[in-house]
Amino acid sequence: MWLPAAEALRRLNVKPQTLYANVSRGRIRAKADPTEPRRSLYNSDDIDRLARRTSGRPRSEAVAVEAINWGQPVLPSAVSTVANGRLFYRGQDVVALAESASLEDIAALLWGGFSSLPSGTSRAGPEMGTGAALVALAERAAVDPPSVLRNPFALRADASAILATVADAIMSPGAGRQHQRLAAHFHRPAAADDLRATLVLLADHELNASTFAARVTVSTGASLAAGALAGLAALSGPLHGRASQAIAALADDLARGGANPTDALREWLGEGRAVPGFGHRLYRDGDIRATALLGRLHLPPAYAGLLDAAEAVLGERPNVDFALAALVAAHNLPETAPMEIFALARSVGWLAHMLEQVESGALIRPRARYVGPRPAVT
Repeated sequence: MWLPAAEALRRLNVKPQTLYANVSRGRIRAKADPTEPRRSLYNSDDIDRLARRTSGRPRSEAVAVEAINWGQPVLPSAVSTVANGRLFYRGQDVVALAESASLEDIAALLWGGFSSLPSGTSRAGPEMGTGAALVALAERAAVDPPSVLRNPFALRADASAILATVADAIMSPGAGRQHQRLAAHFHRPAAADDLRATLVLLADHELNASTFAARVTVSTGASLAAGALAGLAALSGPLHGRASQAIAALADDLARGGANPTDALREWLGEGRAVPGFGHRLYRDGDIRATALLGRLHLPPAYAGLLDAAEAVLGERPNVDFALAALVAAHNLPETAPMEIFALARSVGWLAHMLEQVESGALIRPRARYVGPRPAVT
């Protein structure tokens, strides 16, 4: 069943901007009204489910289910946290760190020590990028020793070698800080300092999907390389590391249309399409990482128009996926750049979380809430 906007707003008891934001995040399905294409209809099941979630105190079972979906914390960590709208790495504000720190500095902070990356960990091949990084990590995972019963110094050495493996697969092997190598890899030396700040801002974000995948993997005793492989595989999804590609496509689509960006975005929503790149559940007043990165850039017109339109229509501020797409456009980086930047940066965070998980000695093994056919009782 599909509802008009007035009924959807009545059931949810929210403002129109909140309804649009839920559509843009994919929580509520929408489609064009066949009798009036400029209006939208909203899926009643999605509306009612969201209304139930926000009304009253949830039962303990519901709390457990929601904990895995942006809910309550599910395991202890001293690596990073979001508090009062700010992101902190081991208690240090990431925006302040991004002013001058390098990715190597962040590795030293998050790993509890870091000297330098080993050289010659992989050879340059005809194919470079995140696909090559997946292959290189798989090769390591097949032969690297398990993470259990190894001392912290050996594990940190493994972490350095794994980061070097990822870096050398994404870029050709070479010397210099990672942001300098990236700038040379993209043939954009002027982008080096913005790349440095971006790597710092993206290095970790507490228990995101790819980090959780990495921690679950090493909790079984698997090698750090296996955990990094799991993290990179999770990052490759369009709802995580590849989100910037959808934002670039949206910005280009709105710019090509020639219409007012606000009207074009309303039409986009009226067709039931989500708007990526805006809003973040952990930041009520806007993603601080996006604010820091966008403050360094001269936004291309297509992105400036999309930014203004989204804030007007959705009432949402940009998140770091939008900022990463804008960085790529501002410096005319290749289409592969967002995923390569994200993978290199987040490898540092995955490794920090894996080191912490190994030290805990705990196996991550949640229970499932069974919803299948009723078991036969004998």
